[in-house]
Amino acid sequence: MLGTVKTISVKREGARWFVVLSCDEVPAQTLPATGAVAGIDLGVASLATTSDGDHLDNQRHLATCAGRLAAAQRELAGKKRGSKRRRKAVARVATLHAKVRRQRLDSAHKAALALVRGYDVIVHEALNVAGMTRRAAPKPDGEGGYLANGQSAKSGLNKSILDAGWSAFLTILSHKAESAGRELIAVNPANTSRTCSRCGHCAKENRVTQAVFRCTGCGFSAHADVNAAINILRAGLALREAAQAA
Repeated sequence: MLGTVKTISVKREGARWFVVLSCDEVPAQTLPATGAVAGIDLGVASLATTSDGDHLDNQRHLATCAGRLAAAQRELAGKKRGSKRRRKAVARVATLHAKVRRQRLDSAHKAALALVRGYDVIVHEALNVAGMTRRAAPKPDGEGGYLANGQSAKSGLNKSILDAGWSAFLTILSHKAESAGRELIAVNPANTSRTCSRCGHCAKENRVTQAVFRCTGCGFSAHADVNAAINILRAGLALREAAQAA
């Protein structure tokens, strides 16, 4: 173990037991400088896209396991409450959810490690994931009913965002960057996907599709996530320069 062990706890998840240790004064494992900087745009098609044009895969672990989870939950629904068979069915559902959680964390660790090994400065969006995945507010029609609020379409996007695990990924990236001696900068994500990284023209119409960006001002065309990542990098470097000048 590195550092000084301060607390030890034992927990159980299904049939698995874990020992969790928290340590103080853990020495940093600084990586050699690369001289490279990057902005990253988080997404659901790819977990993250860098300003260099690299795409980190989104494994979609929950979607992959959805069929087995649905079958296990249907089986659980048919079991009598308090019965031994129901307890076994509950354990099967919990085991599947735990497996998805471990797979998602493993993917996040690998993606974050690839970034801190490749770049000295990493800029990302300061995202409020909890707010982004909140249910749409109901819209009363004034006659006792409700108007369409787009929740059906939003629920699919919410599930994809949660399956990608943005919050866990950013937390892990922060820890690894600190340990490796890398600099992590969070910037306001407003209009980064609508602004042309070449001429600076900002318009909703610039985003042709989820994957295609075409500027209506100068005609510049690029992958939409790469264009956004470049804008994110520039915003982060501007914040960095302002902080150094202060």
